[in-house]
Amino acid sequence: MNARFELRRGFSLVEVLVVVAILAVLVGLTAAAVQKVRAAAAKAKCGNNLRQIALAAHQYHDQAKVLPAGTEVPKPAGSMPYACWQAKLLPYLDHADLWRTTVAAYQSDPDFLHVPPHVGLSMPLAIFSCPTDTRLSQPAVLADGIGRALTSYQGSEGTRASRPDGVLFLGSAVPLGGIRDGTSSTLLAGERPPSPDFLFGWWYAGWGQNMDGEGDAVLGTRTLNRRDRYASCPLGPYAYSAGNLTNPCDTFHFWSLHSGGANFAFADGSVRFLRYEADAILVALGTRAGEEVVAVPDY
Repeated sequence: MNARFELRRGFSLVEVLVVVAILAVLVGLTAAAVQKVRAAAAKAKCGNNLRQIALAAHQYHDQAKVLPAGTEVPKPAGSMPYACWQAKLLPYLDHADLWRTTVAAYQSDPDFLHVPPHVGLSMPLAIFSCPTDTRLSQPAVLADGIGRALTSYQGSEGTRASRPDGVLFLGSAVPLGGIRDGTSSTLLAGERPPSPDFLFGWWYAGWGQNMDGEGDAVLGTRTLNRRDRYASCPLGPYAYSAGNLTNPCDTFHFWSLHSGGANFAFADGSVRFLRYEADAILVALGTRAGEEVVAVPDY
């Protein structure tokens, strides 16, 4: 026979398996890289939210000459009982219409749980929500059938409610000039996801642990558990550490869904990511006039 036949060798099973394994590794590495990029973007967005909130707080201060109350005192002294500091910043966060609606709601009905007129109670706002926590895109409907819009951020009340030595607490009216430790070394607000049952972490208004807003609007660096809700959790004081969305005890300290730490806004308007190792200086950062000398770590 004069015909020539070219024999083409196929892939062996071992070679196919090796190629498949390599592709699997590459896909895994690519997926991990994409996940890291997404996590970094969410962390940056969360920090940018806090930066805008801090800027709004400064704009509020420019007009009122003090920072907003962490939580408004009840009547008769307060005109907006239990309104949270974030609600007071609405005019400076491109939500002037909602602010006017809120003022009108309080004028007609001081009970913020009446919806309407208090439509803001059930209105999620992206500026108050860290994108890593998808729970915040919708209001949480509790046993009373009323939706609560949630927030990822807590104002810094200082050490704890019984020692309100920070800048945002029940009935507070702190001028920037009264922050003797320096605005660049004093916390304004930080991250803490809402509690698993959504009883704590409302941006519009809230009672907190003991009718003082603690846990809803403000949080301390060494908060105690008053045990009116979570009797199984330790008394504390609680330190800055990692948490998870299913543990109610993590309601009592700052933490985030980011890896290794959380974003914090400082009273000078800056935002920094503090790793959990920074807990050693967090108490000093939380006070406005403790006269501590603190070097803020640059992570």
